[in-house]
Amino acid sequence: MATQLSKPQVPRHPDTLRARYNRMVRAAGAEGRFVRTRTGRVHVIESGCGPPVVHLHGNNTSSLSHLMLLDPMTATHSYLVDRPGFGLSDPHTFPRNDFRQFAVRFVDDVLDELRLGSVVLAGASGGGCWSVWYALDRPERVRGLVLLGSVPLFPGARIPPGIRLMATPVVGPLLTRTVTPGRRMLLHLMSSVGEGDTILRYPDLLDSLVDAAHDPVATAANIAEFRALLSPFGVRSGTRIRPDELRRLSVPTLMIWGDHDPVVPVADARAAADLIPNARLEVL
Repeated sequence: MATQLSKPQVPRHPDTLRARYNRMVRAAGAEGRFVRTRTGRVHVIESGCGPPVVHLHGNNTSSLSHLMLLDPMTATHSYLVDRPGFGLSDPHTFPRNDFRQFAVRFVDDVLDELRLGSVVLAGASGGGCWSVWYALDRPERVRGLVLLGSVPLFPGARIPPGIRLMATPVVGPLLTRTVTPGRRMLLHLMSSVGEGDTILRYPDLLDSLVDAAHDPVATAANIAEFRALLSPFGVRSGTRIRPDELRRLSVPTLMIWGDHDPVVPVADARAAADLIPNARLEVL
């Protein structure tokens, strides 16, 4: 009798995380579904009706961090995409020598599977980097770009020390094994970047971040992405968004910034907006 080779099991997000995630999506009046891409199953939250807006969340979080944006966006069809390994999406290897192209291919695949032609991209933090990369490489598929806060690969960006530690070989994985953030630690971390008061208004989101901190799949994705972006000597040259690239960013761009953004201060955000041909900066 021939021996059947079993397929390797895709690491699974914890049931507690999945249960809270699905409960939050239902409470927001949205729906979630999976699409299949080259990276595996990608989870997408959908809501509203109108022109398509595709959201790409930041690091250390998932599409749940964009749920509160759905209420005022009923005139658009919003697609909140969990990037690989985050939220409910399957994990995938983040290639260090080809990471930027990997991100562009991922967005290509998602738009194709959703049967979307030209969209507005709304990116936050790391998702903002992916959005800018995509708009530079595929301007014909991007009708507009919205950057929700700092883009950590912009000129003038200051990578927080904690993220640099997470990207350090040996140290990063050791930290995740020995330090598992609870609610109090996450509150302290968010307060250190000016988000302590805000997150308290969204207790379910805070609890979902605690879930993610205990999710080995999401934790591994975080470390892998940081190491694909950063070397021990700084930002990898292939991922950096250079001034000359901002000058050729041809799509209409809205930059929504906090006045105390600790990663890309407002002065650097203004300098970036001045380089982009059709950009508007709104400071909150």
